[in-house]
Amino acid sequence: MAKVIIMDHPLIQHKIGLIRRTDTGTKDFRQTISEIAMLICYEATRDLKLDEVEIETPICRTTVKELRGKKMAIIPILRAGLGMVDGMLSLIPAAKIGHIGLYRDPETLEPVEYYCKLPADCAEREIFVVDPMLATGGSSSAAIRMLKEKGCRNIRFMCIIAAPEGLDRMRKDHPDVDLYVGALDEKLNDHGYIVPGLGDAGDRIFGTK
Repeated sequence: MAKVIIMDHPLIQHKIGLIRRTDTGTKDFRQTISEIAMLICYEATRDLKLDEVEIETPICRTTVKELRGKKMAIIPILRAGLGMVDGMLSLIPAAKIGHIGLYRDPETLEPVEYYCKLPADCAEREIFVVDPMLATGGSSSAAIRMLKEKGCRNIRFMCIIAAPEGLDRMRKDHPDVDLYVGALDEKLNDHGYIVPGLGDAGDRIFGTK
């Protein structure tokens, strides 16, 4: 069974408290989402494989550690997932970026695909699928299924806020995918929104209603 890591770092908890506030404006919301993504990325990359490499320092030759392969890809689920990309790129700037577009049917709450563009060699990469909110789990599960259909095997999922229902679905549908979660909230309401949550992450990141 894959790992489920619920973040307990004080900085992450503090910043999530900021983005939950109704009076946090678009600029601050967007910036803080990016900062949280960077902090979660730090944890999600903790077990990447390393190789020993011999180098020359100004003083002498020595052995250092470097990431094995160095091939990573960040796949945001459009559109809210875009808000997490810059923060992650600040830590892994060589990562390639793919995009998966899904929207949730308001009647069935099931995901509908409208866009998918991935790096050509995505099957060879460590994949980080990102979406600020894990609500029903439908969109995230569908995105990971699409990646697996294209041969991707090394997949991690990162979100900032999750509902128990979404977490349960992801563990059931993709028991091989590690989940990195900023905060686990109480439940979903009748409209499929996370409670207490923070509202619509996409609207708040992009200033739309």
